[in-house]
Amino acid sequence: MMVEEKFYSDRERLVQALTHDCAAALQRGIKEQGQASFLVSGGSTPEPVYRELSRRPLPWSQINVALVDERWVDRDASGSNQAFIENSLLQNYAAEAPFLGMKTPHGTAAEGQADCERAYGELPRPFDVCVLGMGSDGHTASLFPHADGLAAALDPKGTQLCRAITAQQSDVTGTHTERMTLTLAAILQARDIKLLITGEEKLRVYREALLGSDELEMPVRSILKQGLNSVSVYWAP
Repeated sequence: MMVEEKFYSDRERLVQALTHDCAAALQRGIKEQGQASFLVSGGSTPEPVYRELSRRPLPWSQINVALVDERWVDRDASGSNQAFIENSLLQNYAAEAPFLGMKTPHGTAAEGQADCERAYGELPRPFDVCVLGMGSDGHTASLFPHADGLAAALDPKGTQLCRAITAQQSDVTGTHTERMTLTLAAILQARDIKLLITGEEKLRVYREALLGSDELEMPVRSILKQGLNSVSVYWAP
């Protein structure tokens, strides 16, 4: 199993380590390809990493920032990952970075899927860094347990980068069950996959994911157990 655990005694150390590792990977991409791709997730856990990165004087105009997933809401609605990234990462030096969101003007995610696919197909690949989170239900990106569209999105040999997903409503999803997400096949095109979790409950969920095999029950297993790409798991209490 190609999982590297980077566990820290406190969140400040985790933030500093992950910020350093993301910056190094992005600079490597620019050195080798002339530009880099940075796939980012929403949520409060990575926010301090994004704020710290935004203050790093990297060549941000050569770093393409793109979402891992999005709720199908307008950017001025609560829950918009685009707005979250604009307010946390795309500040300071990082305000220069080109940004690609997922929400299109279409009424549904399914209708917007083709446009999203075209846009993501133009990003430089391989992607350099993909930052993922994990929910207490074992979801990652918007790959939710038993969601409508999940099986296709988890096909490691699939050709699509983006998929419309309809999650089963839960305490984790809230009312925004209609999503757009990167597929497993897209995530596996990242050179650096970084799974960020904090707290004892998430550690327990992570260990449960490692023990079982049902990916539809806990989709994060598809990342942890794919055996094709190494995954770095960052955790602090």
